[in-house]
Amino acid sequence: MADPRGFLKVRERVTQPKRPVPIRLMDYQEVVQRQESGTLQAQASRCMDCGVAFCHQGCPLGNLIPEFNDLTYRGHLDEAAARLLSTNNFPELTGKLCPAPCEAACVLGINQPAVTIKQVEAELAEHLMDGGDFTPVLPERHTEYRVAIVGSGPAGLAAAQQLTRVGHTVAVYERDEAIGGLLRFGIPDFKLDKAVLDRRLAQMRAEGTIFRSGIEIGKDLGWDQLRRDYDAVIVATGATVPRELAIPGRELEGVHHAMEYLKDSNRVVAGTQAQPAIDAHGKHVVILGGGDTGADCLGTALRQQAASVTTLAIGKQPPTERAAEHPWPMTPLLFEVHSAHEEGGERKYLASTVSFNGEQGQVISVTVAETEFVAGKRLPKPGTERVIKADLVLLALGFTGPETSGLIEQASIDFDNRGNVARDGYYRTNTDSMFVAGDAGRGQSLIVWAIAEGRSVAAAVDRELIGSTSLPAPVAPTDSAISIM
Repeated sequence: MADPRGFLKVRERVTQPKRPVPIRLMDYQEVVQRQESGTLQAQASRCMDCGVAFCHQGCPLGNLIPEFNDLTYRGHLDEAAARLLSTNNFPELTGKLCPAPCEAACVLGINQPAVTIKQVEAELAEHLMDGGDFTPVLPERHTEYRVAIVGSGPAGLAAAQQLTRVGHTVAVYERDEAIGGLLRFGIPDFKLDKAVLDRRLAQMRAEGTIFRSGIEIGKDLGWDQLRRDYDAVIVATGATVPRELAIPGRELEGVHHAMEYLKDSNRVVAGTQAQPAIDAHGKHVVILGGGDTGADCLGTALRQQAASVTTLAIGKQPPTERAAEHPWPMTPLLFEVHSAHEEGGERKYLASTVSFNGEQGQVISVTVAETEFVAGKRLPKPGTERVIKADLVLLALGFTGPETSGLIEQASIDFDNRGNVARDGYYRTNTDSMFVAGDAGRGQSLIVWAIAEGRSVAAAVDRELIGSTSLPAPVAPTDSAISIM
C-alpha cells in the first residue's frame, strides 16, 4: 500500500492548481495546470489501500485505484499508468471531465477529505502523453466480421477501440463534421483541449478504426442499409434531445438551448467558423440550470465578455457538506463550485422561471418567482415575481433521451418507458444484430458510465459474433432496462 501513515501525516487535500482568473478569461486554454510531482506523491500517500476498497464500487469502470495510488506514491508512474489503462480506455478524458464518484465512496472521506483520486488519474494521463505512450495496440488476428457504431462520443469510441483491438473491422459514423460528439462540440476547450482528443483519435486510426464523419444515419444512410452492410450495429448516439421549457415567450429570438450555444462557440474556437452565431458579447445573459452544462455556458459567456451572467436554479442551494440523506458511500448532492463559478456571474436558487418577455420578437427580460413545494412539485409562488434583464437566455435543463427519428421507422427499435432505447441484459435491442450503449440506452449520465458501457457492449458484440470473448465487461445495463429476450 501507499504510506501506512500517509492519511495521518497528510491531512490536507490538495487538488490541481488553476491559472489566475484574469488571465484565463482572456483565452480558451485549459484552466487547470499540472500538479508538482512532490504534491502528487503526497496526495497519493493518503490512500489507505482499504481491505474493502469502496472506491471500486464508486467507479463504474472498476479502476484499480489503490494499486495506482500506491505506485504513484512510490514514483513508478509507468506502472501506475499501465494499471489505469487496463480498465479505462481514455484516462486523459475522465481525468478532466469525470465528476469522480470514486471520491464520494472513498473510505477516508468518512472523517477526512477524500483522496484526490481524480487528480492522480489526470496526472497519470498527462504522464502517458508526456512519454508519447499512445502506441497503437494492434490485434493479433483479424476476423471476418464488420461492426458499425453510430455516434462518436465516449461510449462509441470505447466500444470501437475494444472491438478493433480484438480484430473486427469497425467503422464509426458521426453526423457532425468531425469525430468526438459532445467531447468535441459540447465541452469547451477551457475544460478539454481538443488536441488531447485528437491524439487519442490518431492512435485509434493507427489501430485500424475507420471514422466516417458528416454522415447522419437515418437520413444520409438508412439504418436498414447499415444492418445489411454490417454484422452488428451499435447505437451510441447519446441522449441529445434537450429538455424543453414550455412557458410564454419561448419563441422569442435570443432564447436558445445550451448545446446550440456551446457547439457554436466550439466551432469558432476550433477555427471552422468565423464568427459566433450566438454571441454573449455585451449582453445580459441568463442561464437556466445549475449543472455542468450551465457552468460551461457561464465560462463561455464570460470569455465572450458578457455584460452580466445570472444562473437560475429551480431548487434549493445544496449543502456544502454531506447530508444525512446521502450517507457514505453514496454520492452526495453538494454545492459545487466549478472553475467557471470562480470567474464571475451570479447564482440564484429557488428561482422558478415564469415567462420570457420581449420586444419586437427579441427577448429583453425573464420573469422569475420564488419556488415553493406543493404536493411534491416545484411551483412558482404567487406574489413573488420579479424581472431580470436578459438579452440572451440559455436553457441548460438537461436531456430527455435519444432522438427516435429513423430508429423506429427504419429499424423497428423499441423504446422503454423513460424514452431510452430498450435493451436486454446483453445490450441487445429488439432488432437482430443491433445493440445500444451509453446515454442512448441509460439516459443522460456521466462520461465514466459511457466508457464503461462502451467496453461492456463491445464484449457483448464480440461474444455474439464469435461465441466467446476475452474483453472485460465492467457494467451490466441499468436495472431500468426492459428485458426483450
